[in-house]
Amino acid sequence: QLQLVESGGGLVQPGGSLRLSCAASGFTVGYYHIGWFRQPPGKEREGVSCISSSGGTTHYVDSVKGRFTISRDNAKNRVYLQMNSLKPEDTAVYYCAAGASPPCGSSWYYSGMRYWGKGTLVTVSS
Repeated sequence: QLQLVESGGGLVQPGGSLRLSCAASGFTVGYYHIGWFRQPPGKEREGVSCISSSGGTTHYVDSVKGRFTISRDNAKNRVYLQMNSLKPEDTAVYYCAAGASPPCGSSWYYSGMRYWGKGTLVTVSS
């Protein structure tokens, strides 16, 4: 079965950290740019970060720059999102997605994704 599966979400206090993982099965994640999206309660889904297929290029939206770090381990067929200094406004369902084009950057989030995960909930609250 071709799928992406997210894990690592949960409840964390403001200022805390979480590490999300995105595991691919049935296909080789190394052929795709991989990104993270999030959908806050009552809001539309938005792009957060992406990483190129080789891992050489990363992109972050302004709201998470300096706090989130995306990485990948193609040998393990996984992509990670390290989230530090979390804020209540980071509360959302986080999804990973795989897309072949365009290159990872500000336009990548608006292209058609080949694969989507089902999401993992991150709640930042005291």
